[in-house]
Amino acid sequence: MSLVRCDISVSADGYVAGPNQSMENPLGEGGESLHDWTFGLEAWRKAHGMEGGEVNASSPVVEERIANVGAGIMGRNMFGPGPGPWPAEPWNGWWGEDPPFHHPIFVLTHYPREPLTLTDTTFSFVTDGVESAVKQAREAAGDKDVLVHGGGRVVQQLIAAGLLDQLELHISPIILGSGTRLLDNLGPGVSFEQVRVIEAPGVTHLKYRVRK
Repeated sequence: MSLVRCDISVSADGYVAGPNQSMENPLGEGGESLHDWTFGLEAWRKAHGMEGGEVNASSPVVEERIANVGAGIMGRNMFGPGPGPWPAEPWNGWWGEDPPFHHPIFVLTHYPREPLTLTDTTFSFVTDGVESAVKQAREAAGDKDVLVHGGGRVVQQLIAAGLLDQLELHISPIILGSGTRLLDNLGPGVSFEQVRVIEAPGVTHLKYRVRK
């Protein structure tokens, strides 16, 4: 059965982005270091059109992440910076002319915008909430999974709405101190069932099934 799943890097103190996010620091101050464990991996580099890289215990985790994905969901800030209405000539996001997703992406936003296609990735902008985004993404994915790319507030909304099936945390041994905390704004009724733990260089991977 297809899943709505998320895997996301998080600091030891629970943040998925650092403070003061900006054009210069899309993940906030210090946030880029959350992903240091993945940048040198052969599996990550291959997915981004690069050669070389190392193989370690994180390699199958990255390979599993990108397998069987038919559509994705992300928040406005993960697509590109700036709250409020889109400008007359809106920026096309952080991801460049050849985004690494290679599947339809549904972007949660309060402001409508025409779909944007860059190579084989089409970004559709969803203004009527997470339930609609999940419905559209499931339809686009068919029998494949829907991958939630982030950020933290989108993950919170999906968990709170009972729409997320699986959550994998990549815990980086750093302290950010402030920023966007992943599991804020969730009530005591939310719980997880541990599926696995993998230790790897510079990171610990924790996979959970979200109890509905």
